[in-house]
Amino acid sequence: MPWHTARMLTLLGKSTSINVRKVLWTCAETGQAYQLEQYGGGFQPTGTPEFLGLNPNGLVPVVIDNGQALWESNTICRYLVGKHGRTDLLPLEPMARAQVEKWMDWQATELNNAWRYPFMALIRGSAEHQDPAMIASSTNTWNRLMALLDQQLAATGAYVCGDTFTLADIVLGLSLNRWLSTPVARPALPALQTWSQRLMERPGYVQHGANGTP
Repeated sequence: MPWHTARMLTLLGKSTSINVRKVLWTCAETGQAYQLEQYGGGFQPTGTPEFLGLNPNGLVPVVIDNGQALWESNTICRYLVGKHGRTDLLPLEPMARAQVEKWMDWQATELNNAWRYPFMALIRGSAEHQDPAMIASSTNTWNRLMALLDQQLAATGAYVCGDTFTLADIVLGLSLNRWLSTPVARPALPALQTWSQRLMERPGYVQHGANGTP
């Protein structure tokens, strides 16, 4: 069925992508029905004029809902919780909402930039990412940032932004899984370990987060 006439939300992206998995987990939490079409490396290409017409960056995920395309994984997650009125996941009150979005933005900028080099070297086996000094330096930065998250969780005692599970836990939960799944030396961070066990109580995380994919 053509994307613009699909009756169900269509998600374009491969189900092993960390950013696609954010969206899949959010769909699980909100009860959003979707049709997944596999795009990206090893699947349908993202460089075609048709795909670039949806996302000029040529990246996944993309969702199409009511004939409109949306890209950027964290933005898609915000859209989905707004569509379903899930103010528990993303509050309406400005400061409470900003606290959630602060951690979401941190994940997409600071944290993502830290893990990229060691992940590409040790998981993807990229020939362009095999400098031992760069692997070590990036791993140290990655661990330092995960320690900041550990401090936050130690302070809240439950979830990233307090007692309530929010979108911040979804996007950072995927980051936690990547950190635990990449063969690097990791410091002992007990609050992260406790949070990981708490996330395992959520079926969406089991299915789309801790599913054996870094």
